[in-house]
Amino acid sequence: MLVEQIYTSCLSQASYYIESNGEAAVIDPSREINHFLDKAKKSNSKIKFIFQTHFHADFISGHLTLSKMTESPIVYGPNADPKYDAIIAKDGDFFEIGKIKIKVIHTPGHTLESTSYLLFDQNEKQHSIFTGDTLFLGDVGIPDVAQRYRDVSKQDLAGLLYDSINNKIKPLDDSITVYPGHGAGSACGKSMMKETFDSLSNQKVVNYSLNGKLNKEEFVQELTQNLPDPPAYFPSNVKLNKEGYCDLDDILKKSLKKIDPLHFKDLINNDSIILLDTRKTEKFIECHLKDSIYIGLDGRFAPWVGEILKDINTPIIIICELNREKEAITRLSRIGFDNCLGHISCDNSTDLELYHETNSLESIDPEIFIKNNSDSNILDVRTKTEYNNGSLKNAINIPLNKIDSKLSYSKGKKLQLFCAGGYRSVIACSILLKNGYTNLVNVEKGYSSINKLIS
Repeated sequence: MLVEQIYTSCLSQASYYIESNGEAAVIDPSREINHFLDKAKKSNSKIKFIFQTHFHADFISGHLTLSKMTESPIVYGPNADPKYDAIIAKDGDFFEIGKIKIKVIHTPGHTLESTSYLLFDQNEKQHSIFTGDTLFLGDVGIPDVAQRYRDVSKQDLAGLLYDSINNKIKPLDDSITVYPGHGAGSACGKSMMKETFDSLSNQKVVNYSLNGKLNKEEFVQELTQNLPDPPAYFPSNVKLNKEGYCDLDDILKKSLKKIDPLHFKDLINNDSIILLDTRKTEKFIECHLKDSIYIGLDGRFAPWVGEILKDINTPIIIICELNREKEAITRLSRIGFDNCLGHISCDNSTDLELYHETNSLESIDPEIFIKNNSDSNILDVRTKTEYNNGSLKNAINIPLNKIDSKLSYSKGKKLQLFCAGGYRSVIACSILLKNGYTNLVNVEKGYSSINKLIS
């Protein structure tokens, strides 16, 4: 028996490949399905089932393409209502893969259709459980009420989640491994551990949903207070996962077009088109196309694209380093941003100048910032939690995902921006530059370096 976790770090998302005696199953496949196909081909195995834990909101699953390529059925738990052919399993149903079995355990709470899958080995011993967004390590999935249900409250979902975890998962064998759908950094939970799998016995000690320290009423209150607003693109991802989407290969064929300067000049007259600069931070700082938005591929690219651009139908022109255009388009597609019109690939600023007017961004070392930090407004673009854990006394906090709607400074007044390490602050600067702010200064290396110098 083989159990492999395939982890997409940018999304903090885990898919699973399970194999036994020439047959295989995939749980919550990512949109890039070649890994699963290659694994099965290498061992001469047949992918027999594709299990979905729920309709995902934070990424586009590869279940439909994988099903088409392998002629394998898609399996959901109770309450699922996809707009395509799928097996809607009952609570307690078993599926055989080679010499092993997978049991369907309906665990509503994150969503009403949320389902976990319990794996039994060839000796019919409980081996592991794949919990999707029901149970994370150190945490649980937040009630997904904001985008799905009119008649179910977040308190209702939280109560269901408490029952699912305590009545269906907690009684399982302590020795089993918990394989969640996400790890630290995902917007689907509040405070996950950095590890990506753990024993159920340890989770019964460290996870507040399992350790018995909270009764149901206290759990519901703990889970539902201060819930963050879901990113605006989440409902669109649910719709695509539920109703269907284009294959990634088709998206790549449509989008892998190098845009020449003359064609660019025609396209740029459309105000709805976003110029998305995905290059390294220092390259954007040195030179970038006027009105472009920076979100670098070397950071948490896809989630920030979703947070900043919001609408998955936004027409996008990618600006990237040479030979990274396919990576950029693929990573956009992970969250359903499939409307890429083409790319500008370049390794020097001279190439950019052929297309459009260029700008640069003033960026200073933390030591220089500390010496001169009283001569302008200072903006901390980290999250409220990060800010409350320590910042500069004279810094105003507006988290990056609120920067466009909340900022009301004079557009000509000097404004210095910092984040934790220097990635988010450049994104914030690019948004403000596009909105007409002219006197911006990025603080390199962020608060982590600032704090070391002032401590």
